[in-house]
Amino acid sequence: MFARYSKYHVFFFILLLIAAVFNLVIGSVRIPVNDVLAVLSNNFTGKASWEYIILEYRLPKLVIACLVGMSLSVAGMMMQTLFQNPMAEPYILGVSSGASLGVAICILGQSLFSLSIKDYFSGNFAIIIFALAGSIATMLIILGVSQRIKQIATLLIVGLMFSSFTSAFVNVLAYFSTAEELKRFTFWNLGSLGNISWQQMSFIAPLLLGTIAASFLLNKSLNMLLMGENYAKSMGINLKKTKFIIILVTCMLVAVCTAFVGPIAFVGLAVPHITRMIYKTTNHFQLFTGNIILGALILVLCDIICQLPGEQFVLPINAVTSILGAPLVIYLILKNR
Repeated sequence: MFARYSKYHVFFFILLLIAAVFNLVIGSVRIPVNDVLAVLSNNFTGKASWEYIILEYRLPKLVIACLVGMSLSVAGMMMQTLFQNPMAEPYILGVSSGASLGVAICILGQSLFSLSIKDYFSGNFAIIIFALAGSIATMLIILGVSQRIKQIATLLIVGLMFSSFTSAFVNVLAYFSTAEELKRFTFWNLGSLGNISWQQMSFIAPLLLGTIAASFLLNKSLNMLLMGENYAKSMGINLKKTKFIIILVTCMLVAVCTAFVGPIAFVGLAVPHITRMIYKTTNHFQLFTGNIILGALILVLCDIICQLPGEQFVLPINAVTSILGAPLVIYLILKNR
């Protein structure tokens, strides 16, 4: 049985490598595969502009696509198991709504601040800081609430109510904002894998990879929770502590991803289901690896689709993931009646 799963892992990992190379080839400037491979192997002697495009723009975009796809897929898997709900997703706790509120205050709420500090809110760095602040504030609220409730399903209601509150607050800010501010906020809301520097990556990568590694240690507890809370208790699992750690890890993954690339829809909801359908198992040790590979693969493929129009324009990543993910969710609803 493990040999069968290993074949899946190897097959999808090879597909990921192929997709990664193709992702580096396409774009407004089409670069031949041989030149891409030469740049990656440090044997390139061609155009300096091509080398710069690959190393400073496309490669960081590829890496962030893999990291975000992995993070959201693992977070979605944990949420669906924790809530015993196939429609659960990483954003269900409201952390992304907190990030949206932070960004809305930064972009749409500049009238709230004095002229002397408005200039500090104009760059991408300010947006990231406000998004992180909103995400972390929401995470702390959710963690505090999780310690005071007995039924984990109640946390879903809290997340939905918080999302409604932030949406209302964002709408108020949007009502009083200018057309240019609304445009900037809309672009952030559509998500973007570009404009990530290696300096930012040195912060993002260790944080996401470390959190994903920590989530791997939860697989045994997740397998127990899948059998029911009473069974998990009988096996010696500390439910309160385990739930707290699962929520903490999920919030961390979502907070970092949303702050740097914006909200990416449907990846955390759809990929865990795709993994279960392909692997035909409920063992989280196998699903964890499958979600990591398929999450990275699917988001890289979505980024490739974004580039297909060519030189004219690039599609927003959120639109592509929604177009591909929504039919799958509808299929799952109809299948499960």
